Amino acid sequence: MSRSRGAALAWCGLLAGLPLRAQTMSPPEYQALAKDVLRELVEINTTVSAGSTTRAAEAMAARLRAAGFAAADLFLGGASPVRGNLVARLRGRAPGRAPILLLARLDVVEANRADWTVDPFRFTEQDGWWYGRGSTDDKADAAIDIVTLIRMKREGYIPDRDIIVALTADEEGGGYNGVQWLLANHRPLIEAAYALNEGGGGMAKAGVRVSNTVQASEKVYLSFTLEATNEGGHSSLPTRKNAIYDLAQALLAVQAYQFPVMLNEVTRAYFERTAELVGGAAGEAMRRVVRDPHDTAAVALLADEPSYNARLRTTCVATQLTGGHAENALPQRARATINCRLLPDHDPADVERTLAALAAPFGVTVRPMAAPKPSPASPLTPEILGAVERLTGEFWPAVKVVPVMSTGATDGLYLRKAGIPVYGVSGIFDDIDDVRAHGQDERIKPEWFYEGQEFMYRLVRALTGATQP
Repeated sequence: MSRSRGAALAWCGLLAGLPLRAQTMSPPEYQALAKDVLRELVEINTTVSAGSTTRAAEAMAARLRAAGFAAADLFLGGASPVRGNLVARLRGRAPGRAPILLLARLDVVEANRADWTVDPFRFTEQDGWWYGRGSTDDKADAAIDIVTLIRMKREGYIPDRDIIVALTADEEGGGYNGVQWLLANHRPLIEAAYALNEGGGGMAKAGVRVSNTVQASEKVYLSFTLEATNEGGHSSLPTRKNAIYDLAQALLAVQAYQFPVMLNEVTRAYFERTAELVGGAAGEAMRRVVRDPHDTAAVALLADEPSYNARLRTTCVATQLTGGHAENALPQRARATINCRLLPDHDPADVERTLAALAAPFGVTVRPMAAPKPSPASPLTPEILGAVERLTGEFWPAVKVVPVMSTGATDGLYLRKAGIPVYGVSGIFDDIDDVRAHGQDERIKPEWFYEGQEFMYRLVRALTGATQP
């Protein structure tokens, strides 16, 4: 999950009030186990091009079997021999009560060894960090979920409902998305009251913990092709009508257009709570926008920061461009890709109509590249938000819990579409000035990993009706 570097600057005034403090950690044996599991996952290549999520799923199943999980409570399978998924279940005392689902994924984005200072598929301890592809996105969550189940099994913990862990394939790309496949072919295995997923987590600046976010919705991914055509001709005889120029004018029209501000329950809560954290002119602008989304001055101030602007409205941006067929010929065709991220309640047809209207004066056509996959926001229920707030207060008293709408996408959208609410929460902090997920030298700080491990263990216990042993 990326976080804007620019938004980080707004937190500066808060830092003096957030001193570092000793944190509660898991028992040493479970810290060691979690590190070992993360090491194993990082060192199994699970990229689409050359890796196998099946190997990682089988390795985690072996650990659960060794911890005493019955074969009937473990499922391994997928649409491809190398894109497997694992579903594991810890049985509760009330089988009629809907389970909770812990969702994480095994696949990772590609990583080129030449771009890294360390081997991306070797777990490397260096300079107080753990390096490796997936160390933050998302094998840390997968390791914590597996160790949470193992610890509960060893402790003899019986929850008041089943706890399911699903480790899945192909969220980052590829044709065998694990959550979609499980819903289509084995839905009873992952049927749950709600799921805890990636997408949220702690934000830190200069080593200081600032906020703990809970992702309750995400924007809708939808790309369009803009195309201009012309009969062309010889470049020595140019005409005023030119496919490249027509497309360029349409793109400039899209660039200049701003979709209207549309707040929802999640984004209202985000701006209300963030206003308290950032203070100053930005904080006041957030309060004004929550009171009146048509406050143009407040909107304009926030829109200068990309991470705020993306939570105010639907956004569309040009991402690819091609045109012409020869350097000495007038272009017969020019094409661009516009990638849009829609607010969850923004009608995709309205976005298409808007883009078509912007492009029409220049003779440019607009068509969607694929069907959108909208998903409803998950309700900010006291059961979830209250538990996260209580635990955050115990771990980091000065840290505020902030609901967020992801500007990107996660596999949570498939569960939400299927009627299973999803909440992105981890308790793992990341440096908002140096986010490396998907990038070079991805890494995680051990202290933050261990804090997230204990935080998730306690959160799952709080949500399944038991106190600390």
